[in-house]
Amino acid sequence: MKNLILIILVPLAKIFLRVFFKGGYLKGRFFEQSLGGYKWAIHAIWARNILRLGPPYPWPVHFSCHISNPKNVIFHPDDLNNFQSRGCYFQCGTAKIHIGRGCYIGPNVGLITQNHDLADLDRHLPGADIVLGPGCWIGMNSVLLPGVRLGSGTIVAAGSVVTKSFEQGRIVLAGVPARIVRNLDDRDVDEKD
Repeated sequence: MKNLILIILVPLAKIFLRVFFKGGYLKGRFFEQSLGGYKWAIHAIWARNILRLGPPYPWPVHFSCHISNPKNVIFHPDDLNNFQSRGCYFQCGTAKIHIGRGCYIGPNVGLITQNHDLADLDRHLPGADIVLGPGCWIGMNSVLLPGVRLGSGTIVAAGSVVTKSFEQGRIVLAGVPARIVRNLDDRDVDEKD
């Protein structure tokens, strides 16, 4: 009986959710292998569309998460979980943020693609893309600055500030500014395609 109810309700729920979100984001592991995506979607509709605690986005996003330009965030629907972390800040007004498949982004992480001009704080410098390779893990309270590119399997320790690129991947970064504190071998991290 329970399976029959799910077989009927899931397609109806997807039709309803398409009123609020783009259909391409209503697929993947959180909608096809579990009901987690539906839960996030209902919470996002309640917080963003009904209570207006934040602007609506084309995919389910926690109400405390901010994205300056959703068109400039590129990710796979299987990684929708990265937008459920509380307090994340995706500043991508003029440049893009590429999130590789299988990445994890912790709470209160800031990905910033554009800085202020130090000579005139009312002006912004040109933006630079941030690229996270597949299987990266960005720890809580970390900040990635404009132009940062991280290779696959890179781990950023909590509270780090990444000011430059580390494209070799399979490393642990920590500190302010972040530096390599450990190289990972194949036994430490499973790389995802």
